[in-house]
Amino acid sequence: MAVTATAVTAVGLAASPAAAAPTAAPTITATPALGTTCTVADLGTRHPYIKTTEVAPTITHFKGWYVTQGSTGSQSVTTTTQTTITVSVGLENKIEGGFGSEALGKVGTALGMSVKVDFTSTNSESSTVAWNFGQPGYYGVYKGTKKVTGTYGSLNCNRVQQGNGSWALQWVEGPGSGAFTTYTTLEEGAVRCEDTVPASSIMAKAKLLLDCGAPAAKAEHPAGAVAPTAEQNQGLLAQHPAPVAGTAAEQPKATGSSAPAIAVALNCEPGAYRIDVPGKVLNWSAPLLANDGVRLRESTFFSAHLDNWRLCNVSETNGVLEATLWNWGNGGCATVPANIANQEQAYLTTANCAEDDLQRFYVYRDVPGSSKVGLQNKYTGSMVGYDRYGDGELIRQYSSGRQDGTGTFTMTGV
Repeated sequence: MAVTATAVTAVGLAASPAAAAPTAAPTITATPALGTTCTVADLGTRHPYIKTTEVAPTITHFKGWYVTQGSTGSQSVTTTTQTTITVSVGLENKIEGGFGSEALGKVGTALGMSVKVDFTSTNSESSTVAWNFGQPGYYGVYKGTKKVTGTYGSLNCNRVQQGNGSWALQWVEGPGSGAFTTYTTLEEGAVRCEDTVPASSIMAKAKLLLDCGAPAAKAEHPAGAVAPTAEQNQGLLAQHPAPVAGTAAEQPKATGSSAPAIAVALNCEPGAYRIDVPGKVLNWSAPLLANDGVRLRESTFFSAHLDNWRLCNVSETNGVLEATLWNWGNGGCATVPANIANQEQAYLTTANCAEDDLQRFYVYRDVPGSSKVGLQNKYTGSMVGYDRYGDGELIRQYSSGRQDGTGTFTMTGV
C-alpha cells in the first residue's frame, strides 16, 4: 500500500486530542429549509427537497371488450398489464421510512395529491374490473393512475461564513441528487369510442388505446374480449423500465460481491485523526479481522493505530470537504461494501484503497474552533451513524442520518 504523505489544503479541524466534554441532549431542526439555521446535532442528518416533478396519466391495465345487444349488464373483465410502475427513491429498492418516505411525502404535499410513499408497484393491484355495461358497443376496460416522477436534492447542515466574517451552521444544498418514481391511487373504468372525455385524463389515455375503427368492423366481433391492436401491443412491449435512480452518487454499480480493488497511491495529509463519539471514550476503529466492519471501540495503548485515520485526496466545494478515510492501522480505506450499498443500515468496512466513490466521504463541519463533524458517503448519499452506543457497535449508513444526534462525531487530531 503506497501512501504519499503530501500536505494538502488545511481542513480546519481541531488539533487537540482531548476528548470533548459531555453534551446535553441534542436539538434537531424540525422543518429544515435551504439557508435556515441548523444545529450541531444536525451535522449527521440529511433531508430531501424536491427540485422537479412531472405528472403523467398512465394506463397500467387494459382490455378491449365488445358488448353485444344481449350481453349488457354487469360483467367482470380481467385486464392485461399494459405498464408497470414501481415506487422508488434513488437507489432504494424498498421504502422503510427515513429519506425515501420523507421525499415522497414532500412530493405529495407539493402537488396537492395523495401518492404512494411505500415500496409497491401497480402489478400488486388486482387486474379485474367489474363494470355495468349499460349499452352495447366497443369498450376499452382499463385501470390507470397518474405516474409521478422527478428529481430531488439533499439538504445538509454545514458551516457557512456570514457577511460580517463570522460563521454559522445552516442548511445547504449537499452534493449529488437523485430521481424518484411514485403514483396516485388507481382508477378503473370503461370508455367507448363515442364518449367525450377530458383531455389529458386517464380515461383519454385509455381511449387512445381503443381501436376506434368503423362500427361495422366492430360488429364482426362476438361479445367479449377483442384481440389487442398494434398500438396496444406496442404498449405491452414497452413495459415500464427499471426505476431511474438518479446520478452515480445514488446508484450502486453491482448487486453481488465486487472483485478486490487494486490499491492506489493516495495523497494524504501528514496528520491523523480520531473520529469519536462526542463526549464519550469510544473511538471509531477497525479490527484486523477479514471482512469485519468499522466499529465503535475504546481507544487503548494496544489499538495499534486502528483508531487513527488520515484524510486523503482532499477537495473542498462550497465549504463541504470530500476525502478518502485511510486507516493507519490496516492500510485500508473506509468504504460501504458494493453488494449491500443499496441497503439501509449497511455497515462500513475497510478495503484496498481504490478511489472508488464508495470510498469517498463528504465531511460537514461545525463552526471554526469546534471539531464536530457529520459524514456522508458520496456514492450512496447516506449519512454515517450508529444504532446503539456500545463497545463493538457497527458503524452504518442511514439514508436520513440519525435524528437523535448519534450521527455527529468529533474529529480530533492525534
